[in-house]
Amino acid sequence: LLELVMGRFQGPEGFDLVHAHDWLVAYAARAVKHAWRLPLVATIHATEYGRNNGLHNSLQRHISDVEWWLAYEAWRVICCSRYMEGEVRRVFQVPADKIVVIPNGVERQRFAVVHETIRRDDYAAPDEDIVFCAGRLVREKGVQVLLAAASRIFAAHPRTKLIIAGSGPYEPELRRLAAHLNIAHRVYFTGHIDEIRLKQFLRWAAVAVYPSLYEPFGIVALEAWAAGTPVVAADTGGLGEIVRHGEDGLKCYPGNADSLAEMVITLLHHPDLGRRLAGQAHRRLAEFDWRVLAGRTAEVYRQVVRESRKAAWHGRGRGRSPLDRLLAGRNGGYWPRAETS
Repeated sequence: LLELVMGRFQGPEGFDLVHAHDWLVAYAARAVKHAWRLPLVATIHATEYGRNNGLHNSLQRHISDVEWWLAYEAWRVICCSRYMEGEVRRVFQVPADKIVVIPNGVERQRFAVVHETIRRDDYAAPDEDIVFCAGRLVREKGVQVLLAAASRIFAAHPRTKLIIAGSGPYEPELRRLAAHLNIAHRVYFTGHIDEIRLKQFLRWAAVAVYPSLYEPFGIVALEAWAAGTPVVAADTGGLGEIVRHGEDGLKCYPGNADSLAEMVITLLHHPDLGRRLAGQAHRRLAEFDWRVLAGRTAEVYRQVVRESRKAAWHGRGRGRSPLDRLLAGRNGGYWPRAETS
């Protein structure tokens, strides 16, 4: 990546800053920063420490070291939730005034229209309610907790089908667990699905369940909201920040199958409650509009460029920069100016 950047661009002309996302680009971002004396903004979406509930081997420690290094080199660090802000401060000792929280967003218009390309009866009987879970099949997403809760859900609401969408290294273990629990015939693993099928499953679902053990943000909950689907989410991380229990969704204790089953059964038995929660959730989506969030990100860029130009380290003049011109209105208003206190 570094060779590509340095080979394609002869110098810093036309650039005001470098924005790096997570540890895989840390080496290239730092090299460009120092070679061209441009300030670095880093977005840390998750940490190796958080993903693994600690650092247990040399590879995890190496990745965590690179994440620390990226945060250290950055002029400003963007986190997607207050939970991640706390984790970054705790794990990497980043001062509070160096961190900005900007949540992820969702394009709700994309979930307003669904093109029927698959048939519901290929996955569930007409009289079966669908409990739907989508995400990467890795341990921290907590699908094993949902499987552990499934027997109680099926007992309380017999006409239920559990559909799990996604792929990942944990899938074989999850399939074995479903077989061990004697529920494999009532659980459908779809594998990876595209956005078209995701929207269809969400529209069909009586409940969308997100049982994560570790979740920096939880964009999947926003997608369910945009589709008008009631949500049950684990009260952990950014997911716990987004969902307000009893207002726009229901929350369960993370890692607790009984708590999860109780919340899912509540929505299956009380569809009117689910519709009310989904309606409230849909109204909150304006908070997560990408245009608004882009404006907040652009304001971070402005602040960083302004501050860095006062530093002797900075390698550029103080003329009107490409960022200044872009944000002055030549972008069709895509990045509105965010208000600052």
